[in-house]
Amino acid sequence: MSTRGEELTRMRDDLRRALKKPVGERRWAMIVNTRRCTGCYACVVACMAENCSPPGVAYRRVAEMESGEYPQVSRIFMPTNCMQCDDPPCAKAAPAGAITKRPDGIVAVDYAKLRGQQVFERVQKACPYNAFSYDDGSYYTKATPALQPYEKAATYEYGAAVTRTGGAGPAGAARKCHFCLPRLGAGMLPACVTSCDGGAMFFGDTDDADSLASRLLRAHGSMRMQIAQRTEPRVHYLVDDGKAADSLKACLACHK
Repeated sequence: MSTRGEELTRMRDDLRRALKKPVGERRWAMIVNTRRCTGCYACVVACMAENCSPPGVAYRRVAEMESGEYPQVSRIFMPTNCMQCDDPPCAKAAPAGAITKRPDGIVAVDYAKLRGQQVFERVQKACPYNAFSYDDGSYYTKATPALQPYEKAATYEYGAAVTRTGGAGPAGAARKCHFCLPRLGAGMLPACVTSCDGGAMFFGDTDDADSLASRLLRAHGSMRMQIAQRTEPRVHYLVDDGKAADSLKACLACHK
């Protein structure tokens, strides 16, 4: 059995190998082993730190689900984020060009076009996964004498440096997970993957048959959320015989 350090090293090697291919030949996917998730929320905190998330903006959540009756009670945790759908319904609900599907599978947002509360409500309603948050321009230090440096820092979510000060950039726009796109370009795994204490998070190129991501999907049963919607999500959840039903219930609890 591999240690978490060995898994991370393997995934980094897979990532760097994938980056040598043309962007259209990569197929990024995220894989979650719910049996390993301890509900520590390290992934949520890491995501917020990576993206300088303001109040009310969360790219990542962890649903908690209990099932059974005493004394046979179990609890599982279900990390969720944007599913990077191959057929994203949010793109159809958004203004033209505001949400696009990249060749590598990541669903990208143009903050200059996906602006305003009404636009956010449209795309959030269209998304079966509750993936969007609205950035209303507020700050955690709003009532204090000065903004903290991290609140004024630039982020590079889609390449160019942007800041939220003065209502610019993502302030006033709908926001969501992008698989840590700037980190991928730098040869680094998503923050949620590297910060996961339980070793529940995996990431890789499923067009590479030798990647750890591909091997996990071949070796284990897996499920995806809301497949009846035909969105073709790129986030997979590993399931074993005793946990499949619980995992499904947790999905439904999170994405009503």
